[in-house]
Amino acid sequence: MMVDETTSGPAASEDETQEGFEFKVRQVIEKVRGYLQAHGGDIEIVAIEGHDLKVRLKGACAGCPGATYTLKMGVEAALREEVPDFGNLIAVE
Repeated sequence: MMVDETTSGPAASEDETQEGFEFKVRQVIEKVRGYLQAHGGDIEIVAIEGHDLKVRLKGACAGCPGATYTLKMGVEAALREEVPDFGNLIAVE
């Protein structure tokens, strides 16, 4: 009896796909972290929920007037460029 490999299951499980997504997101955050630390701040991943990312700015970045700009034009832009299926960036206190 032959097994039809095209119907035997997905190429990658949902868990593997999510792990790959989370790995890529963490890589991008590590890249931007150096920039933030150079300015006396930092960024913390609070949660990865599906394709959305919750973060908290710390240090000099917390409460900075430019924090929204940094998140939108820096962090989110980098995530969208390197993680095509990225959803939303959500800042939490």
